[in-house]
Amino acid sequence: MNRNFLTVVIGAVLILIFALLLFVFQVRQSEVAVLTTFGKPVATYTNAGAYFKIPWPVQKVYKFDQRVQNFEDKYSENLTADSNPLLTSVYVGWKISDAATFFPKFAGGSVPAAQRMLESMLRSAKSAVIGQHTLSEFVNADPKELQFNAIEAEIQKSVEAQLQTNNCGIQLEFLGFKKLGLPESVTQAVFERMTAERQVLISRAKFEGEAEAQKIKSAADRQASEVVNNAVADATRIRGEGEAEAAKVLPVFQQNPELANFLLRIDALQQSLNQRSTLIFDERTPPFDLFTGIPASSSH
Repeated sequence: MNRNFLTVVIGAVLILIFALLLFVFQVRQSEVAVLTTFGKPVATYTNAGAYFKIPWPVQKVYKFDQRVQNFEDKYSENLTADSNPLLTSVYVGWKISDAATFFPKFAGGSVPAAQRMLESMLRSAKSAVIGQHTLSEFVNADPKELQFNAIEAEIQKSVEAQLQTNNCGIQLEFLGFKKLGLPESVTQAVFERMTAERQVLISRAKFEGEAEAQKIKSAADRQASEVVNNAVADATRIRGEGEAEAAKVLPVFQQNPELANFLLRIDALQQSLNQRSTLIFDERTPPFDLFTGIPASSSH
């Protein structure tokens, strides 16, 4: 009896498991599921959990990875706007944004088929955008002349426009240049042009430096000239004031030349004694002849 009961229980469990496999499906956190009825999408499930379905052949579940997928296109050659060959490779990140649209577009939701289509769109977009820019925007001695970010944005915008036109259910997450190179046939010419561009920058910097030095020198010369002119003007003014003052006392000195001589000798002596000093002189030599006749007790 116990053995029969155990057999029944095991059979019931197996039937339950089989029923769950037939009528229930599970969606994981990283997945998106499309439920079809007779091959036509009827529902999309993006949240993780268990869901009910009618067994095949009525309904069938297709699951896709909704995480970001990436690839790198082939290292290929394109012509720039100035007819120079340029080798480039671009990396792309994409994900399924609308599983119900993506599923019928790519034969049952084939991710490899979607990637092949993306590669084709990328090739055409890259060729068109690179053809609108000169080589100097990719390779240049001056970093300010490089336009990588703008060119990458143009390529991404072009691919997104194609995806929207074709209604693919795909969304681009990022796009950028992975590799950039030049064919050997043009490498030397590009290096020579870069050298020439660098020489232009050097010449420009040298010219600007010389111009600034000349400006500073001119300002210094002008300032020095102003100082000299002011000094000459002050000297002329002081000389004129002295001559005017001398002109006032000249008539007095002319009337009494002995007084004038005496005052001049006193002034010269005063200038000699401005600081504490010891004088050794000949009292017969002017203006020290003033000391002639002074008593010895008062000569110091």
